[in-house]
Amino acid sequence: MNQQGHAAVFHPQQTQGYVLCCLCGTNIMPNPANMCVNCIRSQVDITEGIQKQVTILWCKECGRYLQPPKHWVRAEPESKELLTFCTKRIRGLQKVKLVDAGFIWTEPHSKRLKVKLTIQDEVMNGTILQQGFVVEFVVENHMCLECNRANANPNSWTACVQVRQHVPHKRTFLYLEQLILRAGADAQCINIKDNHEGLDFFFANRAHGLKIIDFLQGVVPARFRSDKQLVSHDIHTSTYNYKYTFSVEIAPVCKDDLICLPAKLASSLGSLGPLVLCSRITNVLTLLDPTNLRAAHMEAPVYWRTPFQAMMSARQLVEYVVLDIEPLQGAAGSGYGAFAQGGTRWCLAEAQVARKSDFGRNDTVFYTKTHLGHILHPGDHALGYDIANANLVNMDFEAHVNRGGAVPDVVLVRKSYEEKRRKTRGRGGRSWKLKHLPIEAGEDRGRNEAAEAADRERFMEELEEDAEMRARVALYKAPAAAAAGAVPAAAAAVPAPRGMDSDEEDSEGELPQVPLDELLDDLEGLGLDDDEAAAAAAAAAGGQHHHEAGSDMMED
Repeated sequence: MNQQGHAAVFHPQQTQGYVLCCLCGTNIMPNPANMCVNCIRSQVDITEGIQKQVTILWCKECGRYLQPPKHWVRAEPESKELLTFCTKRIRGLQKVKLVDAGFIWTEPHSKRLKVKLTIQDEVMNGTILQQGFVVEFVVENHMCLECNRANANPNSWTACVQVRQHVPHKRTFLYLEQLILRAGADAQCINIKDNHEGLDFFFANRAHGLKIIDFLQGVVPARFRSDKQLVSHDIHTSTYNYKYTFSVEIAPVCKDDLICLPAKLASSLGSLGPLVLCSRITNVLTLLDPTNLRAAHMEAPVYWRTPFQAMMSARQLVEYVVLDIEPLQGAAGSGYGAFAQGGTRWCLAEAQVARKSDFGRNDTVFYTKTHLGHILHPGDHALGYDIANANLVNMDFEAHVNRGGAVPDVVLVRKSYEEKRRKTRGRGGRSWKLKHLPIEAGEDRGRNEAAEAADRERFMEELEEDAEMRARVALYKAPAAAAAGAVPAAAAAVPAPRGMDSDEEDSEGELPQVPLDELLDDLEGLGLDDDEAAAAAAAAAGGQHHHEAGSDMMED
């Protein structure tokens, strides 16, 4: 014991013990298996169950690799993205721990990629074994769907979907084109042709044709019938090759059409009308009686059981000047004179109007009831149907008149902004644009360029006026030059509020415009690759959906 009274502690020198390998007798440090590394490797192979050769598909045209089942990714040779893609394609690699991975150089024309992997796994009583091995990837050429459609013969089709609507304008197909683009329903289409009264879609597979038919029936009131033609027949294997044709007919009723319902159908709808306006069309027809604000929703099967046609269409609209207007029983949004229809408020009113063409010629004045009492003011212009001076040929209308039914002289349809548009037309173009399908013009069509231009202009005006219609269409920012030219026009206009219809603009009668927060960036013009463009498009769509959901919550 030392002077401080503490006992001395002996610390022996620590030495590393060694044991002999149980198989080869090599002097090794102790481990749970009591075997050297070489003997453990001879007894256990941790790479067992891991693919040593993998086949990957590569598109020679665009340089992308197929990520099953149908996603194509772009990766440069010996890049980090390609290494990640290759390691994810190896089956069985998830059972072990990956320590390191890297490419081994191969000839560029050899169609081979080699990746050296280092893995770890637990073997024999908890012993950790690390081992390296090489996986070979065989690159096979396989053309992706986009490149296949670009190089395919457009005449070698299997299914043809002929979409027709028997009306004298093309506005329905302009709207349908935007719905197809936004939903990507044309992804499997190899060619599109523009024919009289419609479009022809060509597909390499019958199932793809049925898919777009299902899409069309979900957005417009349509019916179809099919036929097939035998192309070839192998008598030895009983193999038949057919060409399939689907004829899709869209109901010949469009927005703002004036309809005289058959007596039986009007009775089944609760004695509606029978003179009604078609206020909205999806896969359901929305019919509105402008004299009492009663409305009915008619599904496509109901329409095709009792089909009817429009008595007067949008090309027969006449411009009127509102001389006086008085809402009935309260202001818009309350009482008997208001009706809620999908977020839109109508207001019943008595209006005194005169034809614009009659100014300075006669003093003819018309008195009518209208559903536009919340946006029309004295001095405004409105478009409507001149029933008093129209030459109408409609059996249901004649039967209604013979029964002594009341017929208004004028039916107002919508407010007119043509005068204001004419004043601002020279200030610049629109700050937004639309994308279009690659449509091939038909050979025997007899195109009317002036009528098509008028229909296209009217369709774009409808998008500016109708926020609900605009919410289903993808609008893109115009190029900088067009956007700069549209600044003066936008400064003179007030954006249309979201959630309001074309008939629900502000009371001052300002020119409706598309708000900038509803416009998407044109990713094709930014030069992004496919993966970046897809990510940016998803983010933009998510932002727009979040904005729409927030607006709907505010409306509720």
